[in-house]
Amino acid sequence: MGYIGPSVVKRLRASSAGSNIIGYDTGYFANQLIGVRFLPECNVDIQYFGDVRSFPENSLRDLDSVVHLAAISNDPMGNKYEEVTLDVNWRASIALAKKAKMAGVRSFVFASSCSTYGFADDSPRREDSPLNPLTAYSKSKVYTERDLQELADKDFRITCLRFGTACGMSERLRLDLVLNDFVASAITSGKIIILSDGTPRRPLIHISDMARAIDWAISRHLSSGGKYLVINIGSHEWNYQIKELAEAVAKVIPGTEISVNKNASPDKRSYIVDFSLFKSLAPEYQPQYNLQTTVLELKDSLDAVHFKERDFRNSHFMRLKVLDSLREEGLLDSSLRWSFKKDQCI
Repeated sequence: MGYIGPSVVKRLRASSAGSNIIGYDTGYFANQLIGVRFLPECNVDIQYFGDVRSFPENSLRDLDSVVHLAAISNDPMGNKYEEVTLDVNWRASIALAKKAKMAGVRSFVFASSCSTYGFADDSPRREDSPLNPLTAYSKSKVYTERDLQELADKDFRITCLRFGTACGMSERLRLDLVLNDFVASAITSGKIIILSDGTPRRPLIHISDMARAIDWAISRHLSSGGKYLVINIGSHEWNYQIKELAEAVAKVIPGTEISVNKNASPDKRSYIVDFSLFKSLAPEYQPQYNLQTTVLELKDSLDAVHFKERDFRNSHFMRLKVLDSLREEGLLDSSLRWSFKKDQCI
């Protein structure tokens, strides 16, 4: 029930006819919907609500696969809630994997991140390249990958997908992602303000292409990567400098003014990623979206809902703002667990 989940469910519903799909989510962002005609969870057979830190073992019975997306999902949230990030993203992930293995689950797919590479030189990062996590979020992914390896065997296949920065339209849109932010800013103000000098490099991936990769990972054979696989997910064409993303948006939305902070301190999060392994192991599941089609999709989708929110960076489109709002209302405690009071449930 987050940004990526609806795309994953749609993909699996289309590719796995006859399968039962079960959702599990704590519901932080359940009502953050945009441009929908029906609840995305209508695509699942059963939807459970609960905290991943307290996952009920009986919910894993008779399941073939687990796709684990749950996380405190970006650097601003991780910086503010560092210990919670490690608890949710790392410790709870390992506990869930252990429960899944005990329940007889055959395939465990973990949504990891290329942010584990942190800062690197201009040589593309391969799966065996040194890791340099710079934030609580990226550290949590490194720790989880490390500890998952010990659980993998021929009967419990684990796939860690190192995704680039997500982008694209979703029923639960996030605008705290670089490309999505640039498109929303161009539409509402005619400007894109780059806080860095624009030179850092990042790989990006559309959420529908993330879902394609997850579909592959669920059913990949042991001969395709072995019992434990860490793999970069994306394509070489999606390795962009931040300023190149802004320029692409300006081409689609004419008249957009781009401002670069030439005096900014260097952004240490910069890396190029090599996706050769993914291309060789999953040739039929390669990304279908490119930068232009993604920008057009975002523009057309936001235009369709008459998006005019100039102050969107202080709105519910920013995940940290949602969590902070729930905390201020007393609905979440300091560990980001629900803490409803009787008068709030009436």
